[in-house]
Amino acid sequence: MFGMNTSKPQAIDWLVVGLGNPGKKYEGTRHNAGFMAADTLAKQLEIRVERVKFHALIGDGLCGGKRILLAKPQTYMNLSGQAVDEIMTFYKIPPERLLVMCDDISLEPGKLRIRRKGSHGGQNGMRNIIDMVETDQFCRIKLGVGKKPHPDYDLADWVLSHFTQNELKEMEQSAQHAAAAVSLIVGGDIDKAMNLYNS
Repeated sequence: MFGMNTSKPQAIDWLVVGLGNPGKKYEGTRHNAGFMAADTLAKQLEIRVERVKFHALIGDGLCGGKRILLAKPQTYMNLSGQAVDEIMTFYKIPPERLLVMCDDISLEPGKLRIRRKGSHGGQNGMRNIIDMVETDQFCRIKLGVGKKPHPDYDLADWVLSHFTQNELKEMEQSAQHAAAAVSLIVGGDIDKAMNLYNS
């Protein structure tokens, strides 16, 4: 029938998602740490994350011996779960094969925290994903972006602020570590990833 997609989806072993906000305006901001890590991973694996589907930019390739779909939701941070839920439904990906990379204000720039599961920790993109997929039982890599300079500083302003040049160098390193951790996690060795990169 015209307009119907009758082709079966290609088998995907893991969904790897980097969170951020789309558009030039948000490039290099703290909230886009997940996008930075996704871009680093895409470059390493030579995956072109360019197709627009499921409210996200997507691309697939091999990582850690598995086929992954790498996604950057384009819905803006607070609605990230919409893209994640659509992809998981289409490819029948269970939560235990979802890996999300996002920013964390409780860690300094350059620091990583890998978790098997857990709460959203106040991160709105993660909160929306948990709400949409109805579980928090999935892996995540949290990239430190630094805490607010003082308690009265508006949180939204802080996460949408740009990194300093020194912080950007730290973020480039943590994005490299996050990409390496993804390969280990997808390959079945999350313990090694945690031992090597948790800080």
